[in-house]
Amino acid sequence: MREKIHINDLKFLETEEAIACFLIETTSGPIMIETGPESTFPQLEKGITDLGWSLKEIQGVFLSHIHFDHAGAAWKLAALGVDIYLHPAGVPHLHQPEKLWNSAAQIYGDQMEYLWGKMEPIPQAKLKPVSHLEEVTIGNVKLKSLHTPGHASHHISWMVGDVIFTGDVAGVKIGNGHVVPPCPPPDIHLEDWKKSLDILRKEDAKMLFLTHFGRIDEISRHLDHLENTLDTWALWIKPHFENNRDQKEIIPEFMKFTQQQLRDEGCTDELIKVYEYANPSWMSVAGLYRYWKLKSQGRIQ
Repeated sequence: MREKIHINDLKFLETEEAIACFLIETTSGPIMIETGPESTFPQLEKGITDLGWSLKEIQGVFLSHIHFDHAGAAWKLAALGVDIYLHPAGVPHLHQPEKLWNSAAQIYGDQMEYLWGKMEPIPQAKLKPVSHLEEVTIGNVKLKSLHTPGHASHHISWMVGDVIFTGDVAGVKIGNGHVVPPCPPPDIHLEDWKKSLDILRKEDAKMLFLTHFGRIDEISRHLDHLENTLDTWALWIKPHFENNRDQKEIIPEFMKFTQQQLRDEGCTDELIKVYEYANPSWMSVAGLYRYWKLKSQGRIQ
């Protein structure tokens, strides 16, 4: 019998289907996959209370990785006594988030709190590192940790029965648009990402749940399309990197390229805007430039 899963649309930037978190019912009470940013915490709480639960009844939070759009509100749940399950490499960053925050502030500047809200330290005792293939059981629900780097070195996909919650490693797909790979710096690693897609394939799941956004049933087609788009984007960037073109100069060109891909799939301008909220094009330029730089230096094999 499949667990009862609820999708909570966090209405990021007052937009539908940009960022989700998920509530799974267990015999011990509900658990959550992802928290979204602190800026959307009121909507997170509303989604839980609309289902008849309270924040204090949450029995655990399971993060795919520590980027703000996935984990930014985790500290608020931890402050209520909830344990936060995550990749071991993410623990120090949520325990002492100053470096994480300051690094992002260099990118987002005075938009930080508007986009992401606030971030406070999580006590070490509330952070529960989980190794690859380790299982965590809460009530009648067992979650298996799948370490799936490529988008982020500290990325976990969580398997529950025949369902996998994929964070960002299975890409971004909004509405009727096609799947695209979020490629922000600093951890983009194409070889690791493809190995992670193989991990997902081998689990033979019946459905995926994407943080951006929702349920995927045609898994093989979805993952093949993602892998193809990942290669297409990386190969588009490569000659610009090799010719030492300034990243800022090519961002408008890359945005035009990726948005045309979406239009070719039938996306409206309004839907493309949601894609940009969920997966800003300019961040993929920076991430893929960094990938090719490390590759040229022999630091990625």
